[in-house]
Amino acid sequence: QVQLVESGGGLVQTGGSLRLSCAASARTFSMYAMGWFRQAPGKEREFVAAISSSGGITSYADSVKGRFTISRENAKKTVYLQMNSLKPEDTAVYYCAARFTVSLTFAGPGAGDYRDWGQGAQVTVSS
Repeated sequence: QVQLVESGGGLVQTGGSLRLSCAASARTFSMYAMGWFRQAPGKEREFVAAISSSGGITSYADSVKGRFTISRENAKKTVYLQMNSLKPEDTAVYYCAARFTVSLTFAGPGAGDYRDWGQGAQVTVSS
């Protein structure tokens, strides 16, 4: 099981930026595809972004394309989510998720594809 710890959440004004980090305990972090999901109050958890184990493939929800960027540093066992041009509708708890995979290209959006999850980081965007 992989331990995931998110950091970097907080309160920001509309149009502002935040960078979330997710540190993993996995010894073979480079064999994990990583994803970011979010859940707003009263809503279902939804996909935000994902990155393949190699970092060569990324995918994004339409609602964040062009504003958010997912990246990873395998040497630091960390995945990032850079969030720019934030909107009030981005307010949610953001979760980091991991999937062990031998695929170098998997970066899927399905929450059920990820086994390990962090505790979440609150992001609040004020209008």
